[in-house]
Amino acid sequence: MSRKNQTLGEFIIENQSSFKYTSGELSRLINSIRLAAKVVNHEVNKAGLVDIIGAVGETNIQGEDQQKLDVYANEKFIQTLTNRNIVCGIASEEEDDFISINSQDENNNNKYVVLIDPLDGSSNIDVNVSVGTIFSIYRRVTPVGTPVQLEDFLQKGNQQVAAGYVVYGTSTMLVYTTGAGVNGFTLNPAIGTFYLSHPNMTFSEDGKIYSVNEGNYIHFPQGIKNYIKYCQMEEGDRPYTSRYIGSLVSDFHRNMIKGGIYLYPKSSKTSNGKLRLLYECNPMALLAEQAKGKASDGFNRILDIEPTELHQRVPFICGSKNMVEKAEEFMRLAE
Repeated sequence: MSRKNQTLGEFIIENQSSFKYTSGELSRLINSIRLAAKVVNHEVNKAGLVDIIGAVGETNIQGEDQQKLDVYANEKFIQTLTNRNIVCGIASEEEDDFISINSQDENNNNKYVVLIDPLDGSSNIDVNVSVGTIFSIYRRVTPVGTPVQLEDFLQKGNQQVAAGYVVYGTSTMLVYTTGAGVNGFTLNPAIGTFYLSHPNMTFSEDGKIYSVNEGNYIHFPQGIKNYIKYCQMEEGDRPYTSRYIGSLVSDFHRNMIKGGIYLYPKSSKTSNGKLRLLYECNPMALLAEQAKGKASDGFNRILDIEPTELHQRVPFICGSKNMVEKAEEFMRLAE
């Protein structure tokens, strides 16, 4: 039974039986993510002291400027997951294509693939704002022992076996789910151990925070414009408070703890939305639903969307259930 201040390692061992696949492979995979997160956290915390802030001068597959820490975090997570020989494939937001892991063991029976956003919100690093890592884990659908294929990664979000994020802020936390609720672990930097600090995390049904980049208001669809005006209207428990950090992990984390909604809709500038379905929306949607919240593209459940490409973008609305449903209502009415 989980208890506060339990270490992440103890928690994984004690709760392994609640996971329907109990081979221990997923537990080792979570442990590897924990290790890589500690390494990246160390670099994030000394970013101002070494030459690791700023842009590399290159762009990633998304057409975004790569930050030095983006590249570092990407390398560390791929290196850790590869060297520990526990996954058969990795897809990263920073890579053009997925990576097939060829085990030295001819009878490679690794069953899991990982999709990862190594450093979400990295443009905030230079100004000392919280950033994070997002990860998503699936069981492969192609035959075990063969090289992974694109179809192993293009699975609906409802097929995820685990998902989570690490937030590198005033304290470093690892928050994850394996389909039995959401738990948060805080790193004690003195001894390098994560302790259970936020057991059974949940969204309140209603919240008082809305998180959206209102600088893009003029480009938003009418339904979102109407919802924002609703949030600002003085009536009942409104107006809501506007809070937007610009780092999905940080905004999501705050809203889960305090109650709120996060919106990144499509716009006249980004007709399909900006956030990536596989690296950002699906893992956050699973966490939201496991925490009694909701995640939608404005009309459909995020976890039911059929992926068609590795770097697919979708509109994204998630958070407290009643707030998301109200936003969906405004979207439908504006159609």
